[in-house]
Amino acid sequence: MALRLGDIAPDFEAETTKGRIKFHDYIKYIKGSWTIFFSHPDDYTPVCTTELSAVSLSYADFESRGVKLIGLSANDVSSHEGWIKDIDALAGGSVNFPIIGDKDRSVATLYGMLDKLDKTNVDAKGIPFTVRTVFVIDPNAVIRLTLAYPASTGRNFPELLRVIDSLQLGDKYKITTPANWQKGDKVIVHPSVQGEKVKELFGDNVDTVYPYLRFTPDPSTKA
Repeated sequence: MALRLGDIAPDFEAETTKGRIKFHDYIKYIKGSWTIFFSHPDDYTPVCTTELSAVSLSYADFESRGVKLIGLSANDVSSHEGWIKDIDALAGGSVNFPIIGDKDRSVATLYGMLDKLDKTNVDAKGIPFTVRTVFVIDPNAVIRLTLAYPASTGRNFPELLRVIDSLQLGDKYKITTPANWQKGDKVIVHPSVQGEKVKELFGDNVDTVYPYLRFTPDPSTKA
């Protein structure tokens, strides 16, 4: 069965470029931190190299939000270690997060990452590589977001930062975020907040468009 939002992220053990890990230990070793787990079809491939370079350049943005990163590619760790040299050279920095070696596709199978669409996205034996899957996992190991991009399309990592901002804000305050929201924009009062609770939480700073659509300033911007 496919993993769904609200499921506990399946645990596993694997070798990575930073040593052997138990996934749930990795998720929880920094209390209160979030995890982005993302897959790459293959080492030494053009789109994957640009993606990991982009993530390396954005690493501080994720770290400042309490987010840990962990990648996966369907190759062994020794292959990853050679490939990282190319990524570092392109980014002008270093890959500071682990990449899982998953040559046997055991983790990719567990997380439903394998490609069924692109018949060219396979290894020499015809075994599928992964698509570009993303799992955003909260501090309690709960899956909060999933994305799957085809092998031919690189991901938009600023969008993942936007999603993290939205999820973390929604967990702290009783709000949701509208279409195309960016940090600092107005947010929406959660539908569960009614009656006197609205004023208690948001004061007079509520713009009611419809009874079910109520905007309020981003509470994280308050002094």
